[in-house]
Amino acid sequence: MLVNDKGKVMTIVGDSDTENRNIGVYNKNGKVGHTWDIIYVDQMPADLKKGDLNKDWGMIIEEPFHVISNLPAGRYLDIPVGRNMVIKTRNGMPSQEWYFHQQSRTIRNMKNKGWSWDIQNAGRSSNMQAYNTNSGWF
Repeated sequence: MLVNDKGKVMTIVGDSDTENRNIGVYNKNGKVGHTWDIIYVDQMPADLKKGDLNKDWGMIIEEPFHVISNLPAGRYLDIPVGRNMVIKTRNGMPSQEWYFHQQSRTIRNMKNKGWSWDIQNAGRSSNMQAYNTNSGWF
């Protein structure tokens, strides 16, 4: 914990692990949002780069892949028109190719490289789509 002279701790507001989440100071409450690691710059591990395996996520960085249904026809995950994800017969189009983006920790589409997997309506839907990358599925 990082504690000031008045006993307040630096915390992630709402203990929510989302991109651009505000930081605040609050009374200790034992939640994970109060905990931090300090790593000195000269002790930082090297950043992973294209072609490296991200062991935490089990994915090779920026290596294109297909997502194939286990249903009998073996159709491919695709976003042919609009943003909704569908399954389609293999067609060789980049809309059926995906890759792991290390910086945002998201799965992006090769046709629309700024789009990542997303749950429509900020996670309040059951519809999967590809949408502007926001470091989360919703």
